[in-house]
Amino acid sequence: MIQRRTLLKTGAAIAVGSPALVGFAQQSVTLKFHTFMAPQSHVYLNMHKAWMDKVTKDSGGRIKFEGYPAMQLGGGPPQLYDQAKDGVADIIWTLPGYTAGRFPRAEVFELPFIMNNADATSRAYWEYIHTVAQDEFKDVQTLALHVHGPGVFHMRDKLVRTADDLRGVKMRGPTRQATKLLGYLGATPVGMPLPQIPDALSKGVINGCTIPWEVVPSVKVQELTKHHSEFAPSVGALYTSVCIMAMNKAKYQSLPPDLKAIIDANSGMETSAWLGRVQQEGDIPGRESAAKRGNEIHVISGEEAKSFTSKAQLVEQEWVQDLDKRGFNGKQLLDTAKSLIEKYGKKA
Repeated sequence: MIQRRTLLKTGAAIAVGSPALVGFAQQSVTLKFHTFMAPQSHVYLNMHKAWMDKVTKDSGGRIKFEGYPAMQLGGGPPQLYDQAKDGVADIIWTLPGYTAGRFPRAEVFELPFIMNNADATSRAYWEYIHTVAQDEFKDVQTLALHVHGPGVFHMRDKLVRTADDLRGVKMRGPTRQATKLLGYLGATPVGMPLPQIPDALSKGVINGCTIPWEVVPSVKVQELTKHHSEFAPSVGALYTSVCIMAMNKAKYQSLPPDLKAIIDANSGMETSAWLGRVQQEGDIPGRESAAKRGNEIHVISGEEAKSFTSKAQLVEQEWVQDLDKRGFNGKQLLDTAKSLIEKYGKKA
């Protein structure tokens, strides 16, 4: 017993006295978080910053962050994924769709009318990538995968009730798949980053845009448009965008095990669902901002919706054919995505 106590005391003394072990126990890290979102946006404050604050708290202050919204580290939104891959930033949040066609399997969740609940679809998106598209984001450490709330029509001069109302109308296209749908509906899609929407609306470069309600106040769309058309939940969302929060792989691997565990605990399906849920909750004040101005808000359902959903089938077919050409089974991937959305939608 005496010998055992001596060994325990000796071991404790070595542990306390070893500079290497002390350094390991107290090791901390500061991570650079880069995104294109504005510093006062709902997404940055209530999602990005909230996540960073939680990680810092969970780590006892040993993981700190330097937040760089609005592309403050340089480059453009399409470069964010590669900035995480190359270590320009430690963690990024972006839309894979900004590099159109680079992540084709993830685009399945951007197909028209495939979702109506961001929480359930974000869970489906996480499981889908980690089961049938595991190498889609192989260059980075994926922390979260989520979608935002339903896309909505916002028009300067006329209300959209049916597909015919879009003929000849210049519309900002948000994603590759939504832009295809706008074309099939007879609109003239105009590609542009989100921050350019206010100027384009005010100058008549576009007659309208499709964005979720959550984004409306940040780009003053409630002031620049008078008519809004959303789809009934039973129809599904006009569109959504897939989002990714990812970390540089080498930086992640360099973390000590306990700090890596903190990052892991704040990653994955539950974090993805939380991000999607919080972003969709931002739709409520966004919608209210338009209602308070007396803007016209119309809900598309029934026969009106069929004029849109019938064209959406063409977008699905084209996506399946595109994936087949790339060597994937497009129909199988589409069916998997739909079944996962249904699975998690039932649990919601």
